[in-house]
Amino acid sequence: MTSGASVALDDPVGASLRGRHAGLARRLGRTAAYLPDVATFCALPADPGPSDWADLARLLGPGAFAELFSSPAGPPPDWEPVFVLEGRQLVWAGDGTPGPALAPAAADVVELGAADVPEMLDLVARTQPGPFWPRTCELGTYLGIREHGRLVAMAGERLRPPGWTEISAVCTAPEARGRGHAGRLVSTLAAHVLSRGDRPFLHVAEANAVAVTLYERLGFTSRAQVTFRGFRTP
Repeated sequence: MTSGASVALDDPVGASLRGRHAGLARRLGRTAAYLPDVATFCALPADPGPSDWADLARLLGPGAFAELFSSPAGPPPDWEPVFVLEGRQLVWAGDGTPGPALAPAAADVVELGAADVPEMLDLVARTQPGPFWPRTCELGTYLGIREHGRLVAMAGERLRPPGWTEISAVCTAPEARGRGHAGRLVSTLAAHVLSRGDRPFLHVAEANAVAVTLYERLGFTSRAQVTFRGFRTP
């Protein structure tokens, strides 16, 4: 892995906001964040000082939620901690295409868009795969699987640092689990990412051993430990 790739993956939020997601960014000074309802991820310089934290607080507004998982620096004491979750970053390690799709051939894989957002938000609320907001689907391609017309599984593209695309929001409704939907969606998305010359990566909670095993079977390998952290601005 090149040093450039390593830097991009060490700060995937900042690299995305400076590059392919610049059109979805808001900025103040040396800080940046996604537009409201797109994502709550924020980016700071590698050496943030008091003025940078003040700029980010002004950018987000009072009492706003900020996710800083790619920033090793801690905020000032008047920022309220909301959560801390240990996780890991995995990268595509194989050559060619991912492992075989695991879902039955009869499953209906569809591309999801703005009209599907209410169903996507409902599925996220029931499965809790991680942060997902009304405009998150603007970050990239999102795919779903329907059974009898109802959305029961989905996954999509999120962060886009140079040369990489993150696969995220992988979730399956409780009544549709055990049918290989997640594997099929991740495989399909990974193949799509590879076909345009990017390399897939993803993040997962450290405690989610089932997901880690699935991703490793599909061709991903662990690259780094990460800490997901959320705060509220003063």
